[in-house]
Amino acid sequence: MIMQERRAILIAGPTASGKSALALRLAEQHGGTIINADSMQVYRELRVLTARPTPDEEARVPHRLYGVLSGAEAYSAGRYAIDAAKAIAEARRAGRVPIIVGGTGLYFKALLEGLSPVPAIDPAIRARWRAEAAARPPAQLHAILAARDVRMAARLMATDTQRLVRALEVLESTGRSLADWQGERGTPVVEEAEAVRLLVLPDRDDHARSIDARFEAMLAAGALDEVRTLVRLGLSTELPIMRALGVAPLAAHLAGHVPLVEAAQLAKAETRQYAKRQLTWLRRNMIAWGSITGEQTRSFALEDFAFSQP
Repeated sequence: MIMQERRAILIAGPTASGKSALALRLAEQHGGTIINADSMQVYRELRVLTARPTPDEEARVPHRLYGVLSGAEAYSAGRYAIDAAKAIAEARRAGRVPIIVGGTGLYFKALLEGLSPVPAIDPAIRARWRAEAAARPPAQLHAILAARDVRMAARLMATDTQRLVRALEVLESTGRSLADWQGERGTPVVEEAEAVRLLVLPDRDDHARSIDARFEAMLAAGALDEVRTLVRLGLSTELPIMRALGVAPLAAHLAGHVPLVEAAQLAKAETRQYAKRQLTWLRRNMIAWGSITGEQTRSFALEDFAFSQP
């Protein structure tokens, strides 16, 4: 049943929940290709700190969309949907089951619901707003947007430079609010009825311990050296990679502001808070997904999972 060409397996869950290990096991059992759905694991500079699959794991089954971009680039859900669609098609042509795994809810949303059909942005307009973002604080960008597009300004935080720039460039390039475009549904990459959808919901106490233990393992595996190399690149703090969990505390330690023990505690707390927000979003937006506990990921079998036939 799972091996039908059109099938796909989607596995969502918060960071450090065991979803990647589950994906690897299912890929080995069912001839799968693992496709990343984590917005930080696309960047090549932070293999350890973003918990990307290890070289050994990547050698066991095909992995796609991991470490494929420079941290100097800002990735988007729209670009992800295009890249993931290509990876899914490639897996199916090879007779393999696409297994999409990650914790970025908007990526799954883009795959299952499709993206609004926003036309290509005029490169000159895009470049100008990128320059404006580099020269102005985000609060000023928000004020500009509020004067031109009240609806989008109300939806966006005054600190979210990336989305503010996106709203401004779309408005100027197309003459329409991004809110209008977002109201137009696109074509799904994966049909819901044609996929097994799994949501990993770990026990709260176990999850907190897993987060702490994993960060200690990251430090032992070279996370501090990764951040040292990243800082030397001199990238803008507005880029997504600079907001990866653990980067700011470890960078503060390297700058001599906090001892390593304190930086580690800050990173663990930051990760626990982020995981809590992830869980809230996932529970709210993935109500129809089949949920499994973190403990169940260790023995889960697709044969035991009831899902609707298309």
